Amino acid sequence: MKRILVGIGTVAGAFALAACGTSTAAPAASGAPAPAAPAAAASGAPAPAKGPSGGGVATASSATPRCTTAGLEVILGKPAEKNDAPGQYNIPLTYRNTTNHTCGLYGVPGVDLVGPDDATFGAVYHLPRVENGVKYNEVTAGTTASATITVLKPAAGEPAWTPAKLNTIPPGQTSALTADWPSDLPVLRQDAATHPGSYVNGILADPS
Repeated sequence: MKRILVGIGTVAGAFALAACGTSTAAPAASGAPAPAAPAAAASGAPAPAKGPSGGGVATASSATPRCTTAGLEVILGKPAEKNDAPGQYNIPLTYRNTTNHTCGLYGVPGVDLVGPDDATFGAVYHLPRVENGVKYNEVTAGTTASATITVLKPAAGEPAWTPAKLNTIPPGQTSALTADWPSDLPVLRQDAATHPGSYVNGILADPS
């Protein structure tokens, strides 16, 4: 199996919490320097992008205010292995507008995986972000928009680390939502990798 190359750079960010079913707000994680943008991953994954906590920069084309953490719930979907990259899994991260008004939801959310304390990297895996979502997106009351989390599962003989939960900060926000992580999906820690196989993608508009 072709594995993701582990290099020297630092992939760190400051993101926080996401929810399976109805989500709950929680304090955001403390800030950390945004990662440098490395070259594309050996698996063909896009290079992570720099940006502030809570999402990447997008050019707004409307005066509609952004969706707030308090007005969203987040649902973590079922993992699916990628056909073109065995060992990598995509997981839908869907945000639902729970308010009675339209709001803007675009950019890249902040995502942390939180689990057992790793002797080298600690208990939190800050996922790098890839700026590949829509430039602007409005979500009407009761509807959704989604990002995708891509994670690399360890191969036989590689250390397995299984998160207990996922924390996410919606783009443009500072507080977070949380969700339980699938108990049968371990993740290969690549905190110090220049070509990580785990990252979070930008938000896309869901079909009407």
